[in-house]
Amino acid sequence: MSDKRESEVRHILQTYGDMLYRTAYVLLGNPHDVQDALQEALLRYLEKSPAFVSQDHEKAWLLRVTANCCRDCLRFRRRHSHADLEPLRECLPAQETRHLQELYSLPAKWKTVLILHYFEGYSVKEIGEILGLSESAVKKRLQRAREALRLELES
Repeated sequence: MSDKRESEVRHILQTYGDMLYRTAYVLLGNPHDVQDALQEALLRYLEKSPAFVSQDHEKAWLLRVTANCCRDCLRFRRRHSHADLEPLRECLPAQETRHLQELYSLPAKWKTVLILHYFEGYSVKEIGEILGLSESAVKKRLQRAREALRLELES
C-alpha cells in the first residue's frame, strides 16, 4: 500500500474508528465479526476511492458502508452456524448484559436507526439520507424499535 493510501486509512481510523466500531458492535454483538465488517468497509473505501464533498459526507458514507457490511455479516450468519455470545455476558454486569441483549434482539434495520439517532446524534432527515430512506420510514423504524425495547424491558 502506498504511503498516501496508508495515511488515508490512518485518518479514517483516527477520526471515525470508535464510532464505526460502536456501530458495528451494536449491530453484530461479536468483536470478531465487528473486526471483519470494519476491515471489509475499509477495503471498500480503498477500492472505491470516493471523493467526498465534506467531512459529514465522508462520515455518512463510512457509516452506510459499515452498516451494509454488518448486514452482509448477519446474512452470512443466518446461513451458517456461529459462535455463542456467552463470553461477553460473563464480562459485563448483569444489568448491562440484559440491556445489550434487548438491543441485540432487535432487527438490524431498527438497531441501525437507534444507533444513528441516539448514539451518533443524527436527525431523522440525516438518517434518511444516510440509509436511503424517507423520513417517514426512519420515524416508523424508530417508533417500532422504541416500542419493542419498552416491551422487552417491562417484561
